[in-house]
Amino acid sequence: MPVNLPLISCLALATASLAAVAGEPASLADAFNQGKISLNVRARYEGVRQSALQDAVALTLRTRLGFSTAPLHGWQAMLEVENIVAANGDGYSQAGLNAGGTGRAVVADPETTEINQALIAHTIDRTTFTVGRQRLVLDNARFIGDVGWRQNMQTFDAVVVEDKTLEKTMLTYAYLDRINRVFSSRHAQGRWDSHSHLFNASYTGFAAGTLTGYAYLLDFPNAAANSCATYGFSFTGTRQASDNLKVTYRAEFAQQKDYGSSPLHYRTHYADIEAGLAAKYGSVTLGHELLGSDNGVGFKTPLATLHAFNGWADLSLGTPTTGLRDTWVKVTGNLPGKISLLAVVHDYKGDTPARDLGSELDLQIAHKFGKSTTGLIKYADFRRDSSTFPNVRKLWTQVEFTY
Repeated sequence: MPVNLPLISCLALATASLAAVAGEPASLADAFNQGKISLNVRARYEGVRQSALQDAVALTLRTRLGFSTAPLHGWQAMLEVENIVAANGDGYSQAGLNAGGTGRAVVADPETTEINQALIAHTIDRTTFTVGRQRLVLDNARFIGDVGWRQNMQTFDAVVVEDKTLEKTMLTYAYLDRINRVFSSRHAQGRWDSHSHLFNASYTGFAAGTLTGYAYLLDFPNAAANSCATYGFSFTGTRQASDNLKVTYRAEFAQQKDYGSSPLHYRTHYADIEAGLAAKYGSVTLGHELLGSDNGVGFKTPLATLHAFNGWADLSLGTPTTGLRDTWVKVTGNLPGKISLLAVVHDYKGDTPARDLGSELDLQIAHKFGKSTTGLIKYADFRRDSSTFPNVRKLWTQVEFTY
C-alpha cells in the first residue's frame, strides 16, 4: 500500500519531533532563538513574441520568507512561504488559469500564495533523513530538479535519505508522494500524485572525475503518461591542461521504458557528451544531447529543470515524438565588476527521422550588486525549420535580492 505523506502529516511530524525534546525547554528555545530567517525577493519582466499568438508581457514579483531552526540533537525544522503577484495579470496566459490571457503566449508564472517548503530533518552520524515538502536537485537537474528559473519553484512532498558513510560516496534515496509543480495548486496539472522511488549514488574517488549511477522509478496516477523508469550513469570531471587552463568533460547514458500507471509501451535511450576549455575569464563548451524515441513516444524528463536544457525558449519542455538531437556551443565570460556573460547556440534535429527542427540563440548578461542583489538581462530567439514549432522570441529583465 503506497505511503501517504500530505503536507499536514509532515507538519504534524515536525511538531511531534520537536515536542519530544520539550523536556529540555532551554535547549528548544535556543534552537528557535538561534534559528535563521531567509528572504528572497525577485522582480521580473518577461516578454514573449510567438507566432500565431498575441504577444505576452508578464510583470511579476516573487517573495519567499522562511525560517529554519538551529540543529538540536540532530533535529532541524524549516518552514517557507511564497507569494507571487503580477502587475498585469491578464497581460499573459498563466497556463490557462486567467480568462483575460486567452490567446496570449504562456508565461508559466501564475499568481499564487502557498507553502513552498515545510520539513523536518534528522541527522544520525553521516546519514540525514528529511520528511516533508522540500526542494530536491540531483546531479545537474537533468532528471530531478527544482525548476528554479520559474517564479514558483517545483517542490516535492517526500521522504529523502542521504548517506555519506562510505568514503567519497553519496547515496540518496527518495520516496515522492506528491509533486508540487510550477503551475500552482489552482491548475489541473499543478499537483501530481506520486508513488515514485529515486535511487542515486555518486563516487568522487577517481582522479579523473565523479561517477554517478541512478534509477528513477516515476509513477504518477493522475498524470499517467509521464510515468517512466529511467536507469543510467554519468561521468563528469576536469583535468588541468596548464597553469591557467582546464579541460572539462561530461558523458551520460540512460535507458528508459514505461512504468507503473503508464498506458504507453516504449523503450528508448538518452545520451549526452560534452567537452570544453575553462580559464579564469571564461570558458567554451561543445555538447551533443540525444533524447530518443520509440513507438511514437519521446524520452521523458517530467521532473527536470527543463529550462536549463534544449534552449531558453522552452520549445522542448516535452520531447517531440520523433525524439530530439541538440548540438550546442556555450561560451561564458567573467568580466571585471562582477559581470558575467553567457551565450549558447543550439541546432535541433529530430532523432527518427533526423530532420531539421530549428535553431536558437540564447544570450545573458548578469551583474552582482554587493552580496545580496543580482540583476540580469536574458534573451532567447528560436527560429523554426519545421512547422512543428512556432518562431519564438523571449526577453527577460530581472532583479533578485537574497537574505
